[in-house]
Amino acid sequence: MTHLHYESPLNNAIAHQDYSKGCHIDVVEYEDEELCFKNAGQFIPESIEAVVTNDFPESHYRNPALVEAMRNVKMVETEGGGIKKLFVQQRKRFFPMPNYDIQDSHVVCTIEGRVLDENFANILVSNASLSLSDIMLLDSVQKGRTISHEAATYLRKKGYVEGRYPNVYLSSKVVAPTKHVGLKASYIKNRSFDDNYFKKLILDYIKVYSKAERADLFTLIGKMLPEYMNERQRYDKLTNLLSSLKRKNLLKYDGRFWLLVK
Repeated sequence: MTHLHYESPLNNAIAHQDYSKGCHIDVVEYEDEELCFKNAGQFIPESIEAVVTNDFPESHYRNPALVEAMRNVKMVETEGGGIKKLFVQQRKRFFPMPNYDIQDSHVVCTIEGRVLDENFANILVSNASLSLSDIMLLDSVQKGRTISHEAATYLRKKGYVEGRYPNVYLSSKVVAPTKHVGLKASYIKNRSFDDNYFKKLILDYIKVYSKAERADLFTLIGKMLPEYMNERQRYDKLTNLLSSLKRKNLLKYDGRFWLLVK
């Protein structure tokens, strides 16, 4: 970890700690080059995104006298400046964006000092025109986190994501410039196939083997479903496909097996 990476979030934690709670400021350094900073108190600004993207400082401080003293000795910059600089430095190094866990009682900042995802690093290298706010959102998408509907709509208009909300994924526009085989393969897997393709596979399987348990059908299509889906979402997708075929009177269920309607 560099001195800059360590100093900025620590000074922010000192400046914005709610000292009325009588808590320590916790700093934990892990062996895999991960740093965590935890301070007590609510996060005063509107959001991390607002702090990073706005070009003007916030006007409200929890500890104004302390912040002014720290500024006089060059320990902090204008409010938000330290946080924004942290994001900018992570971007320059092609590291993951800092992660802020904001609760009512505390704020935890986690910083990675290494490239965790070569795919995302390739995206940053190959898409130099991306704004910092865009990178923050795409970082969340790449990490499989759910973003707001408004954020997804914004990214879709920019052409940066595809897929049906909330299961959006990085678009070909973002992936193609990287010339990275793994990213391109991931994009194609996320696009997957349409529902009709999977329904035909299910029907063909049962035509050949006369019947099928749910586990058989999950084995058939599970690995072909988009990469962004977790195990629960894949099972739900299969349920939806089977329900659709049942409503169309193409399949029936006898309590254990799925069968063709003759």
